[in-house]
Amino acid sequence: LFITITELKAQDTEGFIYGKVYTNNNSYIGQIRWGREEAYWNDHFNASKIDNVYESFRDKEKDRDRGFDWRLSSIWDDRSTKTVHIFSCQFGDLKEIINYGDKRIAAKLKNGKTIKLSGSGYNDVGSSIVVLDSELGEMSIKWDRITRVEFLPTPKNLNDNLGKPMYGVVQTYRKGRFEGFVQWDHDERIGEDKLDGETRDGDVSIRFDRISSIEKMGNGSLVNLKSGRQYEVTGTNDVDNSNKGIIVSIAGVGKVDITWKEFKSVTFTDIDHSGDSYTSYQEPKALTGKVVRYDDKEISGEIIFDVDEEWDLEMLEGKDDEIEYKIPFRNIKSIEPKNYNYSVVKLRNGQ
Repeated sequence: LFITITELKAQDTEGFIYGKVYTNNNSYIGQIRWGREEAYWNDHFNASKIDNVYESFRDKEKDRDRGFDWRLSSIWDDRSTKTVHIFSCQFGDLKEIINYGDKRIAAKLKNGKTIKLSGSGYNDVGSSIVVLDSELGEMSIKWDRITRVEFLPTPKNLNDNLGKPMYGVVQTYRKGRFEGFVQWDHDERIGEDKLDGETRDGDVSIRFDRISSIEKMGNGSLVNLKSGRQYEVTGTNDVDNSNKGIIVSIAGVGKVDITWKEFKSVTFTDIDHSGDSYTSYQEPKALTGKVVRYDDKEISGEIIFDVDEEWDLEMLEGKDDEIEYKIPFRNIKSIEPKNYNYSVVKLRNGQ
């Protein structure tokens, strides 16, 4: 009875991406892994905005600062260059993605709003999508075959799934500990993903669901297995200073990206869930609030932050030394600039 209950708890799969992928001829439904990377609703979908109606405000401000250019040669200057604005949201905020080809897509949000995007420069557009179809099994579908992807609530207990969640506590040298879902080297996210490296006796490729902890050590890492075995592993970007970073997804906060320089160790923990479900992501709302100026004048209304972000699902990005934060605006209570270099960000959870 104990074993049966434990297995049922371990099968809570609502936090994994799930949906229906349409091609020119067929459709496939099941758990989705996006580009063999993103696997959870809290993972980020990234692209660039094609249009930004608010850019004209920035242009007017630049014109005021620049003044009129009296140079005759100025009539040949290229003034068409515009700031590229990133669109980033959690997969749980998306209702549908439509593929128009040539890296052009449309993202439909849960509130019905459609945003035109370009995928140039982002691997979220153009990569194959893995679907674990209930009848056909695991399929890798090329991007140019896909017409659209419809996101759907994930069943609580998928009979077949792509692997267990990677969850743990990451210890840093100066910034304390961070607990949540772990992305190793920005890529590995589920237990069946593997850590590659070299030992004194030969090459290894170890599944993450067999690892209990990893500790940075010299020019490599000390890897402890759940069985009690221990190995010094070197020679790849999974275990040395070429590691792109360890990301921790924290509920109520967002994603915290810890550089290898700041990383000290991670201890993995088995959990009985896979994160927030698709239905827990509410319809996006416009950013609204109150801005207080230096002259104490207050201005309230809808806010376009950085003349770009207009929805509460979009991200505030910033760094605290060697740690980078990506925080959905819906998690933020206030932002208080302290000088030209940093601000204090207060979250709704009290942090």
